[in-house]
Amino acid sequence: MWSEMFDMFVQSFWETLIMVGISGLVGAAVGLPLGVLLYLTDRNGVLQNVAVNRAMGVVVNAVRSTPFIILLVAVIPFTRIIVGSSIGTAAAIVPLTISAAPFIARLVETALREVDRGLIEAAQSMGASTSQIVFKVLLPESLPGVVAGLTITFISLVGYSAMAGAIGGGGLGDLGIRYGYQRFEPEVMLLVVVVLIVFVQIVQSFGDWLVRRLSHK
Repeated sequence: MWSEMFDMFVQSFWETLIMVGISGLVGAAVGLPLGVLLYLTDRNGVLQNVAVNRAMGVVVNAVRSTPFIILLVAVIPFTRIIVGSSIGTAAAIVPLTISAAPFIARLVETALREVDRGLIEAAQSMGASTSQIVFKVLLPESLPGVVAGLTITFISLVGYSAMAGAIGGGGLGDLGIRYGYQRFEPEVMLLVVVVLIVFVQIVQSFGDWLVRRLSHK
């Protein structure tokens, strides 16, 4: 009995890692350039374009303001097109990624706003191109803030992945719902909560350590 439960916990934790890891990485791959574009096209930006900035801002805000449980259901047709199913770990990655990308974009944009304008103006005065300003000034200077934002995102995704478990997304959330709630086994629910808390603490501690290392450079 206990060995079977242990195997289920290991399997569920692995599914949670997969969901959070893949959605976080893909979300960062989309959200990072999106955040840079939001910053560059804003007023007084290097590529100032208010119309494009507002259009992107509306889309980003629309996704961010949609409660995740509603987003899970709303993107089911799209999820089926991408992975061929609306349940399971692979299916949960799709809405998790859609939720993560705009969240990361706004955090990246905020981190970039903290970069000293004088550095950008100095780079422009020396004839630096837009790509050089982005990769040699903006991103290096804002890296601690970007890493802090990614840490927040990964922690949020842990909570969202547990929520996805409520509708068959797999992972620790699914285990807690099926055994802890539906089968009235409170010790399972408690253990799921403890594991999630420890996992979040590890992610936060690693993120904080990385931010400190980058800030000292």
